[in-house]
Parts: sequence; structure tokens; C-alpha cells
Amino acid sequence: MRLILFLTLSVLLAACGTPKLDQPKLSGKELNLEEYFAGRTVAYGQFQDITGRVSQRFKVNIDGRWDGQTLVLDERFVYADGGTDRRVWTLTKTGAETWEGRADGVQGVARGEESGDTFNWRYTIDLPKRDGTGTTRVSFDDWMWLLEDGRLLNRAYMSKAGVRLGEVTIFFERL
Repeated sequence: MRLILFLTLSVLLAACGTPKLDQPKLSGKELNLEEYFAGRTVAYGQFQDITGRVSQRFKVNIDGRWDGQTLVLDERFVYADGGTDRRVWTLTKTGAETWEGRADGVQGVARGEESGDTFNWRYTIDLPKRDGTGTTRVSFDDWMWLLEDGRLLNRAYMSKAGVRLGEVTIFFERL
């Protein structure tokens, strides 16, 4: 009975409190991924578990290339503990405001949609474990908002098997 109660509460917590694309916009700015990420970008972020404990901080240097249809993002992570990682995303514009993306470890295709100053991106990925013993499969419900000063705020809700594990918060800045 406790297990059923725990699973029910976990699913309810994972389902509530996430943004929606149809929410009122807080600015008149338009986020265009291909424009924002073309060139060099730097990002600073952290992972926070569901108890609020920050367990990881990182910096990401991103080189972006846009060819008119495809946006390639070469991401190089440096973690506070000295670890490094690299992920190369290939994003394809599939409509006026829709995207598909692929990267090593991503299961299937990532799908995203822009709306005004907001971008929502959903995908499942096998992330390397920090101790080097393999990977963990997690899902992301990833939200980005273009702020008034040109920075991009990113809040990603991370879950495994429908149970929320925590959140990743990132600030992007064009160089």
C-alpha cells in the first residue's frame, strides 16, 4: 500500500508545476534558436534533486552552426568536480516553429516547439554516470525563455520512468 501511495504521489508531483506553451508571454521578444545559437555561447548550470539539494554544477561552451535548415550545437561541458563531457546536437527545423534533434545517447528523436519567447524541448537520453560505470536513461522536459537582456534561461525537469528526479537550471549567454 505504501508503494502504491508513493508511486501515485510521485506521478502527481511530476505532472504538476511545469510550464505550458500557451501561457501568457512575459515579453514581446521572439526566440529563434537558429539566430540565438549561431556562433559561440557559454552557459552555467546546476542540477538540483527533488529535495532541493544541488549535487552538480557545470559550465558549457557551445559552438553553433546554422546552414539554413540544420543547427549543429557542439557542447563541451566542464563540471565543478573537474569532469568533462561533450555532446553534439543536430537540430533540424521541421516547420515555422518546430524542431527535431539528434545526439549521441538520445533515444529516438527529440522534439521541440517555439512560441514567442519560449522553447519547449522533450527527449529521452542515456546520460553517462559520473563514476564511469555506464549510463542512466532519463527523460527531459526542457524549457527555455529569452530574457529581456538577451540571456536565455533554461529549466529542465528530469525524470526516470515517470518519476521526477530533479531539475537542471541553466543560463545561456551569447559571446
